[in-house]
Amino acid sequence: MKYLYYPGCSLEGTAREYNFSTQAFMQEVGADLLELKDWTCCGASAAEAISPLLSLALPACVLAMAEAMDGAEDILVPCSACYLNLKKVEDKSREDPELLEKINTVLKEENLNLRGRMRVRHLLDVLSRDVGPEKIFARLKKPLVGLSIAPYYGCQALRPYAVFDDPETPTSMEPIINATGATIHDWDMGGKCCGAAHMTTKQDVALELVVEILKEAKGADAIVTVCPMCQMNLEAYQKKINGMVNEDLSMTILYLPQLLGLAIGLSEQDLHLKDNLAVTDDFRKKLQQ
Repeated sequence: MKYLYYPGCSLEGTAREYNFSTQAFMQEVGADLLELKDWTCCGASAAEAISPLLSLALPACVLAMAEAMDGAEDILVPCSACYLNLKKVEDKSREDPELLEKINTVLKEENLNLRGRMRVRHLLDVLSRDVGPEKIFARLKKPLVGLSIAPYYGCQALRPYAVFDDPETPTSMEPIINATGATIHDWDMGGKCCGAAHMTTKQDVALELVVEILKEAKGADAIVTVCPMCQMNLEAYQKKINGMVNEDLSMTILYLPQLLGLAIGLSEQDLHLKDNLAVTDDFRKKLQQ
């Protein structure tokens, strides 16, 4: 398993634990990740409001950089927003030759050219289909028996590109979580929106969505995510939400490679669990047991 690796901006900052845990886990299961040299921002969230062409040119620049590197035709992207931006360019540039020509006119300023050779893949796609439950089960060192996990997919990993899962009833996390010995929390919130960037623009709306998710997760030991925005929304506002609803909705929020890494014997230090904002004492006790 060999992939070009695009961490994106969030994984260099607020989601650094996602970056470290992804690299640690993938190395442990035998994957070779080659980080893009001199990668740039894909323009997630902000670029499209400024210029539709810019919102395509920025991720196209990343893909053209990837094409210039040797060794792999799949580019692995952990961040759902980055994945969506890159996937959109992959899709649109193959369908519309005139758009591709326009994009390449912009890229020419950076001595880059997009040919459409790369395949953009979300980390969850790679974990569920390339790594798979068998490889995880074969490497188990610390089975997570007794833990109930609520898999949370969010919006952008599966919409509008339903490449590897059904966005309305997603299940791709379930076999690999079950392979750790944990059980799946029975809920139907996995594909629901957490409010995304509304937390900074219309916080009351976003908080209501997060409250609904956390309430439905009660009884689980952790929610597991594959998106930095979802992770931030679900973990950073728990104290505020508890006061708002006068109820303790505190919940451990982990990235999927952190959970899988714990099961195959990686340490909390390897997985940067200290950087997570919401890891409850009850979860840590169960983990030790």
